[in-house]
Amino acid sequence: MEFKIKGEFIELMALLKIIGIAESGGQAGMLITEGFIKRNGLVEFRKRAKLIPGDTIEFENKKINIV
Repeated sequence: MEFKIKGEFIELMALLKIIGIAESGGQAGMLITEGFIKRNGLVEFRKRAKLIPGDTIEFENKKINIV
């Protein structure tokens, strides 16, 4: 799956809500702090990590390429 950002970046929590992985900010934060989200192959624990084109987010069997 590809996600096209508008501007320079999108925060990780916002992305998870927009694409439907999380229903709320609280749920998005929980998924991140509990280590369920990977960024470029590494577990990402920063809720407000700035995602830029070229980043890949993984959750379970889903991959989201930021473009």
